[in-house]
Amino acid sequence: MSVLKEICEKKILDVQSLKSKTTESKLLELIKNKDKTKGFKKAINKKISKNKFALIAEIKKASPSKGIIKENFVPINIATSYKNGGATCLSILTEENWFKGNNSYLIEVRNEIDLPILRKDFILDPWQVLETRYIGADCILIILSAVNDQLANELKVTAKNVGLDILVEVHNEEEVERAIKLSPDLIGINNRNLKTLEIDLNNTIRLANLIPKEYDIVCESGLSNNDDLKKMSKIGINTFLVGESLMKNNNIEDATKELLRQ
Repeated sequence: MSVLKEICEKKILDVQSLKSKTTESKLLELIKNKDKTKGFKKAINKKISKNKFALIAEIKKASPSKGIIKENFVPINIATSYKNGGATCLSILTEENWFKGNNSYLIEVRNEIDLPILRKDFILDPWQVLETRYIGADCILIILSAVNDQLANELKVTAKNVGLDILVEVHNEEEVERAIKLSPDLIGINNRNLKTLEIDLNNTIRLANLIPKEYDIVCESGLSNNDDLKKMSKIGINTFLVGESLMKNNNIEDATKELLRQ
């Protein structure tokens, strides 16, 4: 069984348990009192319009491929370093079993930092979309290798109804076709194959050619230095999701500034 399948099977069970405690109607009621979302895509477009790289800086404690990434893991400190280093948005892992994430990390950062936030998790049920809005995120991730088209559309509709932006993640040609039909706010090309966990930066270069110019593309996974960003910029991609290579640095703020150097 692939890691992706294992994660999704566990997530479905976890969500069933959570739904029995808090209904969708209850979440909708709670959302009514929340502040307006911060405009994830809008922040990215604003940065790119100034001919600058737009960085979605990721906060994650661990991953299935690397294990624990940062032992001294204080999300608010990491978020502050990213912001001071020039990040446009944040991505925060909330998946608990494989990535050692937690909703509390996102809530804590949301209360202190004003950058738009992507909730990075395996969203497999519209209930999770409402939960995402409730805990303070501004954008959801829809991983097309984890959901069928019908579910992807349900997640999209639910997200739009509560003011969330949508990042749809693809990693092959078939998923690109499916993503375009969804008309999402952003299309993320993952250079990591979620079934094998192998990385190939050329995946972005190959798949970007299949995506119409009106879509904003996010290059995800395997980006480790400024040269990688400049390589992608040459093919018109200026939005990047980076976490691991920055998290491993002792000085995350300086590492972020160096990554974004133009």
